[in-house]
Amino acid sequence: MIKNLIFDVGEVLLSYRWKQMLMDFGLSEQEAIRIGKKMFDDDENLWHVFDIGIISQEEIIARYCKKYPDDSNAITWFIRHGEYMHVPRPKTWDMLHKLKEKGYGMYLLSNYPEILFKKHTQYADFMNDIDGMIVSYMIHKTKPDIEIYDELCKKYGLNKSECIFFDDRKENVDGAIAYGMKSEQINSETQLLEILENLYKK
Repeated sequence: MIKNLIFDVGEVLLSYRWKQMLMDFGLSEQEAIRIGKKMFDDDENLWHVFDIGIISQEEIIARYCKKYPDDSNAITWFIRHGEYMHVPRPKTWDMLHKLKEKGYGMYLLSNYPEILFKKHTQYADFMNDIDGMIVSYMIHKTKPDIEIYDELCKKYGLNKSECIFFDDRKENVDGAIAYGMKSEQINSETQLLEILENLYKK
């Protein structure tokens, strides 16, 4: 029986508009995609280093700028202004609140650098319904490392067989399943709402 709902944040409880954000800076769509790929698909996995919380915002900017000097202005602006990157999903947040009132435990399990996580969640209504969370910067581990799932369950005394985890990335879903937790890959807000509504009806 499912008693606890565990959510990733980005592209699950929030949408990301990273391409549009770079276009707001004045880039063409093609330039925005090119620079986004440099940041998120870097061969040194620099964004992962940022997520695990062992490097500051200014240090990660310096590393990117050294590696990609021609794009340093756009990259610096993007990283410093993460408050422009996310889009609320109020319908999903309302559904979380209903499920919380019905008795489900609500948890977050997400990969994020601390400064960006705080910018994205400080005004998010869903945080009022969260019973606990593990974010990668807190323990210097990221999904799909088995240890991050285990850390959440140990910290809050959760039985993994009573949990379901929602994430947009297949490797993180696979990690949860390998740990022994039910998990669903989320491809759209509509899909997540349908799953949550079915849980609410049970």
